[in-house]
Amino acid sequence: MHDADILVIGAGAAGLMAAIWAARTAPGARVVALDGAKKLGAKILVSGGGRCNVTHERVTEHDFAGSTPNAIRKVLRRFEVVDIIAFLSELGIELRREETGKLFPATDSARSVLQALLRAGDQAGVEIEHPRRVEYLNRTGSGFEAGGDWGRVSVRYAVLATGGKSLPKSGSDGHGYAIAQSLGHSLTPRILPALVPLTLPPDHLCRRLSGLTVPAELQVQDANGRRLAAFADSTLCTHFGLSGPSVLNISRYYLHAKLEDPATRLIINWMPSLRSEELDAELQGLGKIKVVNFLGRLLPDRLAEALLGEAQIDREVFGHALTRRDRLSLVKIVTRMELPVVSDRGFGLAEVTAGGVPLKELHLETMESRRCRGLFLCGEICDVDGRIGGFNFQWAWASGYVAGLAAGKRLQGSNQTETR
Repeated sequence: MHDADILVIGAGAAGLMAAIWAARTAPGARVVALDGAKKLGAKILVSGGGRCNVTHERVTEHDFAGSTPNAIRKVLRRFEVVDIIAFLSELGIELRREETGKLFPATDSARSVLQALLRAGDQAGVEIEHPRRVEYLNRTGSGFEAGGDWGRVSVRYAVLATGGKSLPKSGSDGHGYAIAQSLGHSLTPRILPALVPLTLPPDHLCRRLSGLTVPAELQVQDANGRRLAAFADSTLCTHFGLSGPSVLNISRYYLHAKLEDPATRLIINWMPSLRSEELDAELQGLGKIKVVNFLGRLLPDRLAEALLGEAQIDREVFGHALTRRDRLSLVKIVTRMELPVVSDRGFGLAEVTAGGVPLKELHLETMESRRCRGLFLCGEICDVDGRIGGFNFQWAWASGYVAGLAAGKRLQGSNQTETR
């Protein structure tokens, strides 16, 4: 390839955003985006069940983990929810709010979002080439040189938007970390799957209840029972263990805490509307009502019977015949059941990556590297991961916008200096 002004490595959500705004900010510049995937925008296309959960009606730094809340807030404020709504509206994509606060395209089609972004890039003059995997990015006297089996290109500025390690089939296989390290960056001590399902032992009741979905609360607790994190939401029992929003949201906190302290526990409350003491009082007052019937009012029958079986209580037992020992056992199993997690389902099924390049190594007002002048980073390669609900997309839009805008302005400034 011939020389370019700005190279964006990775054409996912953050990369496309960076390329569009770099080209818009520096009209006439040659902005090239290279992506190693055969199919562009794979993560966009699979998000939200193919509908693309673009963002959430309310996004704050507290919806994310990884780098410090203050650092995350500084980037999010540069391009907020109202800004992505306006930007997509300009591209012909109107958003619709669901009861949960999630915002989806009115088309209910992720493809419409991807096509709108690609059109915007084309109209701004962005050249998108794929599959062109960038194997290396080297510093030169005038900027950078990037290359792969397709050849090489010399550029003045580069934006690293390669993603993390989640869904490697989409192209984000972690190679971007090696590129960042080669240019002086460090990585967090741990890089783990986030928003990932969890595996339980083969004989666990959750696996026997495969297909069952219920609202439940999950808690990460330390060895002393202190709550480290908690999420209450829809919970799905599967043939391998557990999934669903509550499980995906808690997964990164559990995995990190477990590595810090093997005594960390994951606890589930199948009745999040009741505390242990309240359930105990309800059971003591059942009288001639069967325990299974009482539980069946609050839980699906399959789950109610499975929990009784776990407590080794006969399904025909009446409330007044429930011994104190059995009652306390049932209360613990219903509201404080420990989940013996065997493993997570890995990066192949994780929606996002926890860990990456620390934000402290970037100038947050521009996303430019503090370690390598002229290099900008955005998206999932950074140590920022959000909960389920469109938050990771909002990070991609915001950080991509900041990086692209800054790269375009830097190019304009250098051109003006050269002209003088």
